Amino acid sequence: MKKLLFLFLSIITFSCDTNSSNQNPLEMKKQLNKDNKQVTVLVDVSYSADDLNEVKKFIKDEQCPLFFKIKDSGIIRFEWYIDQENNNGTLIEVFENSNAWEEIGNKVYDSPINLRFRELFKIEKLTVLGEVNEMFKAKIEPMNPKIRSYVGGIN
Repeated sequence: MKKLLFLFLSIITFSCDTNSSNQNPLEMKKQLNKDNKQVTVLVDVSYSADDLNEVKKFIKDEQCPLFFKIKDSGIIRFEWYIDQENNNGTLIEVFENSNAWEEIGNKVYDSPINLRFRELFKIEKLTVLGEVNEMFKAKIEPMNPKIRSYVGGIN
């Protein structure tokens, strides 16, 4: 029995990964000051107080399912946050790169889903974090976007 216990403990000891660099695997994935080319879009909106249920229904039953089903879209994140007391909200969109955002934007810009979005919401502020080509900048110019280029950080 002692031999069996010793053998078992030896196997466990030798099979454990002893990373000589003593770094957590999650830490190894972090990069310093390397632009990952993602584009993050923050859409701050307001809406009529009478439309809260309609707003929630639109978000959950129409807009999110549509974006979820788009094939090969490059969407990493598409999430809504609503402040019911002040009748405003923020949509956070994160895309793999500017090409993915532009491709989706071109698909939905004049679509029925976007027309409905414009009926329900007033865009108060549009902030784009990342690079955008000049042609797409011109297309979104009527929304008065605030475009920020990457400088540095941890990702």
